[in-house]
Amino acid sequence: MKIMHKGQVEINLKMVKKLIQDQFPQFKNLSIYEFNSTGTVNAIFRLGNDYYIRLPMLEQYADDILRESYILNYISKYLTINVPEVIGLGNPNESYPYHWAIHNWIEGDNYEKITNYNEIILELINFIKELHSINLLTDAPKAGRKPLADLHKMTIEALNNSKDEINHKKAISIWENLVNTPAWDNNPVWIHADLLKPNILIKNNHISGIIDFGGAGIGDPAFDIIPAWAVFDFRNRKIFREKLAIDDTIWHRACAYALHQAALIIPYYRESNINFVKLAKETINEIISDNF
Repeated sequence: MKIMHKGQVEINLKMVKKLIQDQFPQFKNLSIYEFNSTGTVNAIFRLGNDYYIRLPMLEQYADDILRESYILNYISKYLTINVPEVIGLGNPNESYPYHWAIHNWIEGDNYEKITNYNEIILELINFIKELHSINLLTDAPKAGRKPLADLHKMTIEALNNSKDEINHKKAISIWENLVNTPAWDNNPVWIHADLLKPNILIKNNHISGIIDFGGAGIGDPAFDIIPAWAVFDFRNRKIFREKLAIDDTIWHRACAYALHQAALIIPYYRESNINFVKLAKETINEIISDNF
């Protein structure tokens, strides 16, 4: 298991096999192996051909499993795209301290294999519109990040710590232009809040599924516009914006959050998750190409 965080729980194959044997004996004869993903919150293990296991690495993510289960059980019936189904929830025990989950496996290729973006754009827009239109629950958890002004210092520090990998001066200039964008002052909506490439599964130039709702909840719709830079290039970003009819305020706030998120990824995961850092640098380069 790769180590990405100070103080993360050591999760190994022997432990996972024992968890399955003790808590889900109906699956004990299925093969289990660690799945190498760019994920930073959960360790992922395949369970046979049809399932996978997610185990939080850190205590701060421990509640996300239960939160995600609650959200998925509610919103999934309103979405036409495939999202994970919660097959079972595991309990903490003496070997592993947090709740964990078994989900159905959704087949999908690496996002980089797309050769035609037209359908992808429309399918992602449809998902976003469906998600944002779902009625809220009175106890729905909040999602998203702090106001931009509260993120200013850490964003500048992260960009300065990445000066050998990106055009940090240009990125800082863009951030300073965007940081004062007005906050969302309307009703919150359901948001995924992490629509990055690894969470968008692709098969035959179509989206086969959207995964990882651990950070989902209700909040600012701008967080689901981040794929404009984290997923699309300039041409497809323009189409994405036009078809979503996004105003300048939401657009600029989404770009600021995309820049903040990518900026923090680079120094933190520089050594431990090279592929994730690559995606973050691509996002910042896309933002710079827009020349805010």
